[in-house]
Amino acid sequence: MQQLAPFAIAVLFATPTVAVHAQQADQTTAGAEAAGRWLALADAGNGAATWHAAGAVFQAAVSQKDWTAALDQARTPYGALTRRTLADARATRTLPGAPEGDYVVLQYQSSFANRPTVTETVIVMRETDGNWKTITYVIR
Repeated sequence: MQQLAPFAIAVLFATPTVAVHAQQADQTTAGAEAAGRWLALADAGNGAATWHAAGAVFQAAVSQKDWTAALDQARTPYGALTRRTLADARATRTLPGAPEGDYVVLQYQSSFANRPTVTETVIVMRETDGNWKTITYVIR
């Protein structure tokens, strides 16, 4: 029985870590799914729909008209999407200049017809209603 004691203590200390990692994995999956839906709208060239599908923080930062124009200006020269691969996804509670919350930062390695190597960064945030919404999109 004494041999089980160290194992039992180790399990007690490991359980919160396992729970945190499971929660982060769930958040990362949910965030990636939300980002994928949002990116599909952007890929279709539907700037107005991307604005409507974005989070409150995003909508407060830019008008629908300005966002639609900016997305069109940024994406049109690249041409059609040919490939997108999720390169990194991480859940976090903090972002510089943002209030504490549930965020997932996703980076994609993408290729477009006129630009073979592009990095797309999407940040999604869990809104008060529990839904994950895009709050940042950067393409480089």
